[in-house]
Amino acid sequence: MGYTLNFNLIWRHFDKLWGGLLLSLELAVISIAIGVVIGLVLAVWYVSAGRVVRGIIAAYVEFIRNVPLILLVYLVFYGLPTVVDLAYSAQTSFVATLALYSGAYLVEVFRSGLEAVPRGQLDAGKAIGLTPWQRLIHVRLPTMMRITLPALSNTFISLFKDTSVASVISVPELTYGAQWINFNTFRIVEVYLVVTAMYLVTGYVLLFALRLVERWYRTAR
Repeated sequence: MGYTLNFNLIWRHFDKLWGGLLLSLELAVISIAIGVVIGLVLAVWYVSAGRVVRGIIAAYVEFIRNVPLILLVYLVFYGLPTVVDLAYSAQTSFVATLALYSGAYLVEVFRSGLEAVPRGQLDAGKAIGLTPWQRLIHVRLPTMMRITLPALSNTFISLFKDTSVASVISVPELTYGAQWINFNTFRIVEVYLVVTAMYLVTGYVLLFALRLVERWYRTAR
């Protein structure tokens, strides 16, 4: 029995996909913004603290990096409320999970960038009388950003794609919209072809924008 492509039903319900894409971008932006804060704070703490603190941060990073994101999503959304008296929406749960997940990866990105700052720059900062905090703000962080921007771009694109996991807890993002259309129209090939194209185009647009930021930052500095 042959299968004939028919995209009419997909376009009829395209609002599900467009709204889902916008929500995916929103989830990614909020989660990554929180993850950047987590990653940067822990990375600075890691390179300046003692062995015990380093061990705790390393344990967090290794735990997150070795547990599948979908399992973390289930643990936070279904498991945590049964242990602790908490109530939150699926979107809030996913944002918190993806923020912790992205933070663990960004710790390693920022840590490697901080450790790659040339020692001579830090010594020069000391020579002109900068305090440790001033050296961090004016010397280490700007240099670290130039070093880590390419890795950050790749990480951000990957995290945007990871928002598709939110569909397992019924967050109405792009993949969930595709599942809804598939269940109601049975046009599985058409809907996932369209969604694949939407992820692909959005990913390339984001990558292009991030590359422009990299170029601007190199020129501005």
